[in-house]
Amino acid sequence: MNAVQVHVSKSALADAALAEVPLAPLADGAVRLAVESFSVTANNVTYAVAGDSFRYWDFFPAPDRMGIVPMWGHARVIESRHPDIMVGERVYGYLPMASHLDVIPGRVTPGGFSDTAAHRQPMSPVYNSYTRLAADPEHDPQREAERMIFGPLFRTGFLIEYFLRAEAWFGAEQLVVTSASSKTAMGLASVARQSSPGIKRVGLTSKGNIAFVTATGLYDEVVAYDDIDRLAVVRSVSVDFAGNAAVLGSIHRHFEDALAHSALVGMTHIEARSTFGGGEPLPGPKPALFFAPDHAVAFFKAHGAEGGGKLVAAAWHTFLKAADGTVAIERHKGLAAARDVFTAMVAGQIDPAKGIVIEP
Repeated sequence: MNAVQVHVSKSALADAALAEVPLAPLADGAVRLAVESFSVTANNVTYAVAGDSFRYWDFFPAPDRMGIVPMWGHARVIESRHPDIMVGERVYGYLPMASHLDVIPGRVTPGGFSDTAAHRQPMSPVYNSYTRLAADPEHDPQREAERMIFGPLFRTGFLIEYFLRAEAWFGAEQLVVTSASSKTAMGLASVARQSSPGIKRVGLTSKGNIAFVTATGLYDEVVAYDDIDRLAVVRSVSVDFAGNAAVLGSIHRHFEDALAHSALVGMTHIEARSTFGGGEPLPGPKPALFFAPDHAVAFFKAHGAEGGGKLVAAAWHTFLKAADGTVAIERHKGLAAARDVFTAMVAGQIDPAKGIVIEP
């Protein structure tokens, strides 16, 4: 029996090909998952771009100079040599852009387990955790597509708001986010509206996305990047999802000392973003990297797996209502479609109003 994988060139992400790989006999204590579905979003492109620096390529090994991009999705147990994991059960978690994945479940509870495969242990435990859908407070069988499309990014937004609220928003009265059409930014705006209603939410986006971002209803004000200078100069925090040094520089120059905190999210490299134009230091606070997995570990340590899960689930279901209808879900069959969608995503050719689900 063979698995099918999508191998991506680490040096040229638009270069991707299907490959058949023999499945070895299942080891004692291991479980074989058949990948049922996953979404392809800009987040997956981030995983590939930052694959070496954040070790995203290390989760699912591939031949030299090639990599398998991680995806979030659903899978079914088709073979089990673990006494507590039954064939037929379904899970949600970090999956390869592939047809199958073998895992070695550890720390098994009714709610989930971790893959204890040796090669995955150096990476964040957040990515090694799998939720058993039968006991998952976030799971809604009718909204599985939305969970794959929005869920991982929503969690990052949730954790950003939790961090900022724990810091009393650094004394700010306004939240300014770049790439306001992104799913992570939408998640942050939703949680801020729910948990920090006194904070004004300002979304920055391209002129072409103004209508889409406004229609979400998640922001108090939506402004084009070219119009940053029109923003009220009040004490603010900025959260940068765009990764555009010019935009970040414009925010810092506009707010200067009124900018209380500047967060960089995702793959952003702090040293490359701490200056603009000829190495001149940015006015205001030094941008600080927000790495969601580290914050997730701290959050669940503080609240426990069950308590933290319920807090996230409550915010998630509220966000689902807010995000309803903001994306048109497209379903594609087969890993060839996954390859094509991913390479189109790399080229920036996917409309943010579309949510792509692949069913291998």
